[in-house]
Amino acid sequence: MSKNILVITGSPRIGGNSDLLADAYIKGAKSAGHTVTKFETGLKQIGPCKACDTCWSKGTPCSFDDDFTQLCSLLEAADRIVFVSPLYWFGLSAQIKLAIDRLYAYCSENAKCKLKIKQASLIVCGADTDAKIFKGAVKTYKNICRYLNWKNKGVLIVPSVSAKGDVVKTDGLALAESMGKGEKI
Repeated sequence: MSKNILVITGSPRIGGNSDLLADAYIKGAKSAGHTVTKFETGLKQIGPCKACDTCWSKGTPCSFDDDFTQLCSLLEAADRIVFVSPLYWFGLSAQIKLAIDRLYAYCSENAKCKLKIKQASLIVCGADTDAKIFKGAVKTYKNICRYLNWKNKGVLIVPSVSAKGDVVKTDGLALAESMGKGEKI
């Protein structure tokens, strides 16, 4: 069954390793017949959640108007969400985390719209060679899935990539494309 997939990236580096991984996932998902939209948080101006509890008071999920507003309609249309992030200090990048924090509006008591997302995936890459270093990012992702009742459709960790383009020297792109196709990795 065709899904409407939202791929949210967290790197400000255009054409970087996580960007290439996102594009590989998208290629696989499109070849499997899914509709895919890419939203690049690293290229947007998204502020933090201010815990003001004024969600939906202006008719939009967040009462603050920034580039998160562009993401809202994409979130509301998505069946599946995929987070693609470089590893920054043992966790997800600040850019993607800002967008994730703003999902609070959809969980608040005032929520006028509930997300229909039922499935999620995570792709994370970084310079570290030890996959254990990625545990913080993976744990955060799994807790998000648990809290929002999203089925985890897979986690792909791509270690040993630092310089722009390092990922092409790994099996990461092929694995990301396979993940997009819905294949077990």
